[in-house]
Formats: sequence, C-alpha cells, structure tokens
Amino acid sequence: MSGDRVFVAMSGGVDSSVAAAILKERGEEVVGVWMRLVPASADVDAPRCCGTDEAGEDARQAAAVLGIPFYALDYADLFGERVVDRFVDSYAAGETPNPCVACNEHLKFDALLRDVVRKFGGTRLATGHYARVRTDADGGHHLLRARHEAKDQSYALYMLGQRELSRTVFPIGELRDKAETRAIAARLGLPTASKAESMDVCFAPGDYRDLVRRRAPEAFVRGPIEDLDGTTIGTHAGIGALTVGQRSGVGVATGERLYVLRLEPDRRAAIVGTREQVTRTTYELADVSFVAGRPPADEFETSAVLRYRGIPLAASARVHGSDATLELAAPALVAPGQAAVFYEGDEVIGGGVVRRSSR
Repeated sequence: MSGDRVFVAMSGGVDSSVAAAILKERGEEVVGVWMRLVPASADVDAPRCCGTDEAGEDARQAAAVLGIPFYALDYADLFGERVVDRFVDSYAAGETPNPCVACNEHLKFDALLRDVVRKFGGTRLATGHYARVRTDADGGHHLLRARHEAKDQSYALYMLGQRELSRTVFPIGELRDKAETRAIAARLGLPTASKAESMDVCFAPGDYRDLVRRRAPEAFVRGPIEDLDGTTIGTHAGIGALTVGQRSGVGVATGERLYVLRLEPDRRAAIVGTREQVTRTTYELADVSFVAGRPPADEFETSAVLRYRGIPLAASARVHGSDATLELAAPALVAPGQAAVFYEGDEVIGGGVVRRSSR
C-alpha cells in the first residue's frame, strides 16, 4: 500500500463506524482496521468488548456498507500482557487502574499506529474517540476536549505526544452529541447505528473482581482492617476487593462512616478513616508526560481532573523529571493507579499516574 491513506481503527461500535463514514464523505481514501484483542474463538464472556469475534464481524459489516477495504490484525497477546495482566496486577497491589488509558497508550497509539505507518504505509490513524486535535501556525499539535462534553474522552488520551498527534484524527470530536453520531450511522444504513455503548472494563463484564479473583487469588486472602492508630478494628475479604476511598463493603460497623484510606498489600492491611482523613491536597505522580513534549514550566497552575469525566479542580503541579507533585486547592479523593490529567481550559497539557501513599 502507498499514498495518503487514513486507517480507521474500527471497533465494531457506532462511533468508529461513523468516524470512517465522515472521512469517506470528505473524500479521503479510507481503510478500516480491526484489532483482535482476545484469542480467536476463545470462551470470553465479554460481548461488548471491541476485540471479540462478534465485534470484528460488526466492524467488517460496517466497512462493507461503506465500501472500504478492511483488515483484521491480531493483538491478543499484547492486550493480555499490557492491559489485562496489568489491570489484575494493579488491583492485587492495592491500586485502581484505568484500562482505557493503558489500551490507548500501548495498543491503539503505539502498536496499531506503528503498524499502520510501517507495515501498511499509512499516513494517519483515525479512531472513534470523542476528542479533538488542532494544529497551530507553528505546526504544534494540541489535544482538546470534544465538543460533546458529556462524551469527552480526552482524559484517557493525555499520554499522546506530538509524534502521535501528528498522525491522529478524531473525526467525531466536533459532533454535537451522541444523537448526531447515531443519526449519521442511520442515514448511511450502518449496522452499528443502534448498537449499545461499550463498557469501561470491556474485558471483564459484570464484577471486575471476579476476574481479579481468578487470576490473582492471593489478593483475596483475608487481612486486618486498622484505624490510623494501628488498632485492628475488623477483617476484610482481601485487598483485591477494596479500593482507596471505598466506603460500602469495608466490613466494619463502628457507628461512623469509614473509608479506605490506603491499602498495604505487603501486610494485607486496609487502613480506614473518616471522610476528612481520606481526602488530601497533595498527591505524588509517576510516569508524567506532556502533550507538547515538555511541561509549561517546572511549576505551573492547572486544572486537574482526577477521574474519567471528573470535575476539573484548581491545582498546581511541580515537575521533577518523570515525576510530579500535584497540589490541590481543596482536599479531594483519588485512588493510586488512577490518572491525574492537567488541563488549561479545554486543552490537555499532560498528566501522570497517582502513586500509592505510604502514610
């Protein structure tokens, strides 16, 4: 293959199908590509996962209706290693990971983008993400929130840098809302027009803890629940069943609302406290990256989003190498393993992963 072809990562859902349709209507030379994320014919109880055979067939049918070439690429092993295994290991270590962030970073905008460029000679990769990319007069690329704020997915794309954004297209980022997306799909007769929304943890339908329990049973060994003074006040069913900030299901009845303050997997201990004790203003971040390739300054003011579609919080960030210290203007709760993303208005500046607290 050669020429200015744009490859569309087609998941079998309506968003990526419409992304391909929009590009074709613009006169682009479009190629559909689907990522197999689970072993072929595997007994996977994840009907809404974009990497199953069922999703692949939906993507193929959408490509056929659009009259575009379609290819299936197998990333099952890589997905298992970089997303599923890390998800399980993170929960077993007392963290709360975001698998969408990992999938975007390691699969879509690393492995797939690399293969599109090197193996197929493509120039750009489009996806069905609700986000926008703009290029300034100097050739710099900026990552922005989607026009449809309720569906915005820029939080899970914070790790994209100039190299990735220079080859990335988000065709549905300018659409008004999901209704407009579905209307386009219906107008074109796409089989995905009325397909249900995908799931955040698409590979673990139902209770994700069942997956963690099967893969990491050691994370479900009972352990002590302690207060901040180190006094044992109860017993929990396993670190893998708890998350920082959790209130329900802690297993302690003391007459006051207690939250999981931190988890100490080495001791299998859960430390609990009051709402005031569990919220903090200072968080340490690891694996910090910036869209521009560098921070605005060693220390800068920002709006921090601490969870997917969370409320922006006034904050400052102090960068030291690949780490950063985030200072919030008011106490808030975020679990280790989650992403903290820096915004300036609608623009994503960068972000990092919240470290596990040692106190």
